Amino acid sequence: MPAFPRAADASTRNTQLRANLRHATHIIRAKRATAVAELDDWSRLRAAGAAIKDRTLRHLDQYLERLESAVTAAGGQVHWAADADEANRIVTELVRATGEREVVKVKSMATQEIGLNGALATAGITAYETDLAELIVQLGDDLPSHILVPAIHRNRGEIRDIFTERMAQWGRPAPEGLTDAPADLAEAARLHLREKFLNAKVGISGANFMVAESGTLVVVESEGNGRMCLTLPETLISVVGIEKVVPTFQDLEVFLQLLPRSSTAERMNPYTSTWTGTTDADGPRTFHLVLLDNGRTDTLADTVGRQALRCIRCSACLNVCPVYERAGGHAYGSAYPGPIGAILTPQLRGTQSELDASLPYASSLCGACYEVCPVAIDIPEILVHLRERVVEGGPASVRGTRTVIKPAKGHAAERAAMRAARWALDHPRLLRTGQQLASRTRRFHPRRLPGPGRAWSDTRELPKVPEESFRDWWRRTGGGSGAGSGTEGRKTTT
Repeated sequence: MPAFPRAADASTRNTQLRANLRHATHIIRAKRATAVAELDDWSRLRAAGAAIKDRTLRHLDQYLERLESAVTAAGGQVHWAADADEANRIVTELVRATGEREVVKVKSMATQEIGLNGALATAGITAYETDLAELIVQLGDDLPSHILVPAIHRNRGEIRDIFTERMAQWGRPAPEGLTDAPADLAEAARLHLREKFLNAKVGISGANFMVAESGTLVVVESEGNGRMCLTLPETLISVVGIEKVVPTFQDLEVFLQLLPRSSTAERMNPYTSTWTGTTDADGPRTFHLVLLDNGRTDTLADTVGRQALRCIRCSACLNVCPVYERAGGHAYGSAYPGPIGAILTPQLRGTQSELDASLPYASSLCGACYEVCPVAIDIPEILVHLRERVVEGGPASVRGTRTVIKPAKGHAAERAAMRAARWALDHPRLLRTGQQLASRTRRFHPRRLPGPGRAWSDTRELPKVPEESFRDWWRRTGGGSGAGSGTEGRKTTT
């Protein structure tokens, strides 16, 4: 994947993509605002969610051990995966042990993060996505572009064409004469997926939450496909990030209010599925829980960046982000697009690649993402924090070891400019002389910067330098009181 600026430059030229995104995100965020406004205590609920997450993260090791004990006592098996390769190996071996070569999946961002479908395909195992939007993405040989609605970049006509052309290659073909009416598209998907559910012996899922006290896993969804995937197969394998644990059912109650209103603008999700281990008479006979780290403990070690681990994947930040609305999710080059992806991906993967080093800059820092986040993640603060890491490098945790990372390439001019600015600000007389010189020569200033500054001024005009600096105006006018010397009545631009 190219760096975000190049990917975004290409995607913003796609007028159909921008129209699809604008239409969908505006509808979702308007509905969310209405749903949130129904609760008088939304701000307190939001603070409670953040506090529960912070408390859990401070004692994450204890809650994970409690979770493991509870899952094991309920008949499940727990596996620990330090990174994507280990998680893929564990899941592949578990599927092979069943003798099956096909699995059904309910949407899991963790499996997208580790590239599980590709790893299974390499091992000769076919994974069928069962979430409607994920099915569209898979049939279209595409990538998800949104956390809640992975196929948000597609309109109904495009979906109809994908179903007509590709469904037969994956199973039951689309009905003859399929239209782009939502009911017809949903029915085509239902018929196609029903065969998969009834024949599959192995299911793979993620989880929205894991309850440490009981070993219960929770999936919330709107279609019911997830419940089919969780209950019909004989073997269920759940791949879940370690940050998804919550201590108790009482804590879970808070998030089951926050998540649906922030994601689908509903009071509660149509389907909330919970399962605890295995039983002989109901559901899968074998349950495996794969707990995924893959950079999460490194993120936890960062006192500023660890806020990102509060995320409950509601996608509210994407729906209000002006950058995401125009660039789309594919430009982020990650399973996690939008503002949350701009802070989570560089922490999980590091900032050494050109793509990952560019993500903290994929924001205008307008703060809209923070305002809608149901667990109060200060995304702008983390973005600035990560920009500093990209430019300056410094101490960080890498695979559990404290180390000093080098600055990312291509930021030497930025570092030099910031150091020069710091030196000038530390010398007031020099700063004043520079300001006066800039004011006297302002008629000769260019409207575009040369060299490395060209990328900045290609999309905006340089601000005009005023005739007089603020400090000089303050000294001359006595702070606007007229008590200073000089021509106090002169009109001045500051």
